Amino acid sequence: MIQRPRGTRDFLPEEMERRRHYEQILRQVACSHGFREVSTPIFENTELFTAKSGPNIVEEIYSFEDKGGREIALRPEVTASVIRMFINEMTSAPRPLKLFYFGQCFRYERPQSGRYREFYQFGAEIIGAPNAETDAEAIALAAAMVEALGLREYDLKVGHIGILRGQLAELGVPADAAGEILQKLDKKLYDEAAPLLRSHGVQEDGIESVFATTQVAGGKELLSEIGGEPGRYLNELFRFLDAYGIDDVAIDLGTVRGLDYYTGVVFEVEAPCLGAEKQVCGGGSYTLSEVFGGEPVFSTGFAIGFDRILLALEREEHAFDGKKLDAYVLPTGEETREESFRIAARLRREGLSVDVDLMRRKMSKAMKQAAATGARFAVIVGSKDLAEGAVTIRDMDSGEQSLVPLEGLAKALSA
Repeated sequence: MIQRPRGTRDFLPEEMERRRHYEQILRQVACSHGFREVSTPIFENTELFTAKSGPNIVEEIYSFEDKGGREIALRPEVTASVIRMFINEMTSAPRPLKLFYFGQCFRYERPQSGRYREFYQFGAEIIGAPNAETDAEAIALAAAMVEALGLREYDLKVGHIGILRGQLAELGVPADAAGEILQKLDKKLYDEAAPLLRSHGVQEDGIESVFATTQVAGGKELLSEIGGEPGRYLNELFRFLDAYGIDDVAIDLGTVRGLDYYTGVVFEVEAPCLGAEKQVCGGGSYTLSEVFGGEPVFSTGFAIGFDRILLALEREEHAFDGKKLDAYVLPTGEETREESFRIAARLRREGLSVDVDLMRRKMSKAMKQAAATGARFAVIVGSKDLAEGAVTIRDMDSGEQSLVPLEGLAKALSA
């Protein structure tokens, strides 16, 4: 038996219905905030990702040479593709550009709970002005999405990566070396970050100062303690978040987002029910356009790990009731089979969800199948009733039956 590849999943009808339900919620929230959907190729030139993350990223992604000798990679995330699309096709479009997307991504990593080699991202990007309003709009959308999905327990943390970048620069760490250190600090790997800092001549008191910064966390009262341009920006940002009604926000200067292209505000949403691997959303402001050959442009955005947030909803035991069929049409015999299909077609044209017996079952087994599909009503098509221009409908919950004229059938089922 041929098995599916490791790190991938099959989604059966019930699970697909659940996933589409929550996906549609995210789409509706994005549209309500003035964002418009885009789609990019599922594979790109490998250079798009190595230019952003360095050649070592090849070890973590699915990359290959195609039949034309071109280096191609399955996308490990979508932000780079969106910025590439912006440079190729949208630089003259009015700004801000508010874009959202949903799609599959691929990373070659060890599969574990909530983490797969093929996974799904729902994300949004704003390409516009470098101001606090833009970052506030991105954070507001992320918070609205998490709320709309119904997650009960979550933490929203905001930081400013410029604080640590500035601190490292003052300590003499070259800008091109800061990225690796920030990656270690993002994961609180202090034992691995310390030797890197020492290799650039940072003394022990400087190392302790950097580590202390990553541990600064609390409420909005910390805003008065953060100086310089990052402090001014965060104060302005929080005023806009207050205006949006988003007040349950923590300040965490240890929110680093360990990627080189983040430049200012960074934020994360965590679901405590997931344990150690609790991040379900992350983002911030960044610069990527010039890396790909475009003009510098301010961008901010985020991605929601769709699989992880669905796992969080499952851990919180959210109930999901799939949409039921409106009706299941059953002929009582061969003499009414063709008319049953005409009735099913007519009801479908009326906008009802309808199934019809295809297996030529006897009535008792066909009724069991109708119950198994979860249909609200069974429409029983008998020759005697048809002669009177009617059919019998049965409420599958109560078992009650009634004779209904064909002309009023759709209305009766809808009611």
